Amino acid sequence: MTSSPTEVSSPGSDVAVISMACRFPGANTPDEFWNNLRSGRESITFFSDDQLEAAGVDPRLIKHPDYVKARGVIPEIELFDAAFFGYSPRDAVVMDPQQRLFLQCSWEALETAGYDPKGYRGLIGVYAGATLSSYQSYLYAHPDTLDGADGMSIAIGNDLTFLTTRVSYKLNLRGPSCPVQTACSTSLVAVHLACQGLLNAECDMALAGGVSIRVPQETGYVYQEGGILSPDGHCRSFSAAAQGTIFSHGIGLVVLKRLEDALADGDCIHAVIKGSAINNDGSHKASFTAPGVGGQTEVVVDALASAEVDPHTISYIEAHGSGTSLGDSIEIQALTKAFATTSSRSFSCPIGSVKANIGHLDAAAGIAGFIKTILALKHKQIPPSPCFEKPNPDIRFHETPFYVNKSLSEWKQPEGIPRRAGVSSFGFGGTNAHVIVEEAPDVKPSGSARPWQILVLSAESEEALKTATSNLVEHFRSHPQLNLPDAAYTLGVGRRTFRHRLVTVCRNVDNSVVSSTAVTALDTRDPQSVFTGFHDTQDRSVVFMFSGQGAQYVNMGLELYQDEPVFRDVVVESCEYLEEHLGFDLRDVLYPAEGVSEEASSRLTRTGVAQAALFVIEYGLARLWMDWGIKPTACIGHSIGEYVAACVSGVLNLKDALKLVALRGRLMEQMPEGVMVAVPLPEAQVRELLAAVRNTAVRSTAVGSTG
Repeated sequence: MTSSPTEVSSPGSDVAVISMACRFPGANTPDEFWNNLRSGRESITFFSDDQLEAAGVDPRLIKHPDYVKARGVIPEIELFDAAFFGYSPRDAVVMDPQQRLFLQCSWEALETAGYDPKGYRGLIGVYAGATLSSYQSYLYAHPDTLDGADGMSIAIGNDLTFLTTRVSYKLNLRGPSCPVQTACSTSLVAVHLACQGLLNAECDMALAGGVSIRVPQETGYVYQEGGILSPDGHCRSFSAAAQGTIFSHGIGLVVLKRLEDALADGDCIHAVIKGSAINNDGSHKASFTAPGVGGQTEVVVDALASAEVDPHTISYIEAHGSGTSLGDSIEIQALTKAFATTSSRSFSCPIGSVKANIGHLDAAAGIAGFIKTILALKHKQIPPSPCFEKPNPDIRFHETPFYVNKSLSEWKQPEGIPRRAGVSSFGFGGTNAHVIVEEAPDVKPSGSARPWQILVLSAESEEALKTATSNLVEHFRSHPQLNLPDAAYTLGVGRRTFRHRLVTVCRNVDNSVVSSTAVTALDTRDPQSVFTGFHDTQDRSVVFMFSGQGAQYVNMGLELYQDEPVFRDVVVESCEYLEEHLGFDLRDVLYPAEGVSEEASSRLTRTGVAQAALFVIEYGLARLWMDWGIKPTACIGHSIGEYVAACVSGVLNLKDALKLVALRGRLMEQMPEGVMVAVPLPEAQVRELLAAVRNTAVRSTAVGSTG
């Protein structure tokens, strides 16, 4: 199976990754994770005896000569905003930290994707798994923490069965909610199942991933010769010094969507899943927990077939890389056979394993490698492999197309061929998973945008709002080329609205980049440009108020006329219709080609011209607000504003209103100067105009004073 650089697979079978969330050792965000990866940082914590004793480890065990005092940990697993998710303090206490963090990261991942489940009309699925809970045993060993909780509450808070359904319930997700458990391959299997759910139209968006946290975190392990655990706390994947792995803690989640939908909806696409496969080794291997060459080979072959790409366009493999001599050797054998089966052409491909950075995350291991690969594709760099000096002599790399990437390198690719990678994850018991992932397609930048943008933030408390503001400032600073209109849109449309609110208006510098002025204003919360408030109800009635004569000026609404199609269309339609009644194009007065001048201003002081101009601008503004979703429950106007109120409320249609406005203006100009009386219209003209006015039976919500 081969493909030319110009061959393009159908987007109907591709899945887009539109968001990521993670808590990995040494990293609480994907950006922090990438900084660690590109630096080749090993994020394993080595504990002191005091730390271990404080965590409850038996002092005799600590002194054991083979006790390894290391693990990859994540901080602050005890922190959980119970009230935000509608939990009582007692309910939160009896809930496994895995369940709490998974719920929080699910919210974070969807919010980062720009979707509020409350307003999303499609089906969102959840596919994920976790490590067997150790927290339940911890609770029963510390009965003072239970606070009278019954067995059912404890079971629901800790059983893996409820990991995904808890998220579906709390976030109102109505797609498939499927807990997955295949040991070490759990989270990558979850990604595969999520893709199938999307492609089979069982859901329109999907959360996929896994979590692994055991308590207490600050514990080591006893090394056993011949076992899978490292004697010194380091995982040296594919290295001559490899002696085993180290289990760590972490959580990773991605949000997936069909590529064609993501493109149509303007989503931020981080990468594209071209194909995936899962299988099991069966009984053709040394033992239940041993890896199998046959099963691993077949899963890679099946994933490549699913992706429909030339195998030799795969230019990186994120391997399982457990750091055991047997496991690493079998994996390279399987990869070599898989690529030999799919094509006879030779090629060279780097490999790596995230386990060398953060250890083995058990149920979250696959998603960690998957997120690492997405980040590498985004940054077009292949990160180095820590703790690697010489290749394992038991692995004949020289007879394979693969080599371990030792240093940060640019991810080069022949022109016309996108960067592609394979990601593997294999589980105890033989369930294998492999995913083919490709760099995101080039998407045209957003079109022209308004010169001014509104940035909005909200939170459930004043303190949370401050944190959200700080996070936004930091994000802007670390992403200086961020598209401002896109950011403003996501903040305004893709976020849940809470009671404590902040808003600022900033100029769209260079039609894209967030200005330093806006960042400074947010950082300092400058009261001249940043406004905060508290809103305790979801719906508030809106009244449109329209002024009378006297507020007109040349170029009023000019920027709206230039930048807002809805406003401009109203002005164009109104002025074209008024031309036969006024004898000239009102736009020549409103927006004179020669600019603001004494002559232009003088023309606009004429009553007939001023009233027509005010009506057009006020009605255009009303239509623009309504197009933005601000709908009035009532309208009120003074003088010429009464006619705008009547038109907006439906008593008058636009053409009838314009006729009345033009005639009213002419008649008022004929009145002696200084006479302020109601203007009676001639009987014949009244009859003519009223005969043309339709919908006279419509009840008006417009009220006003006579002018």
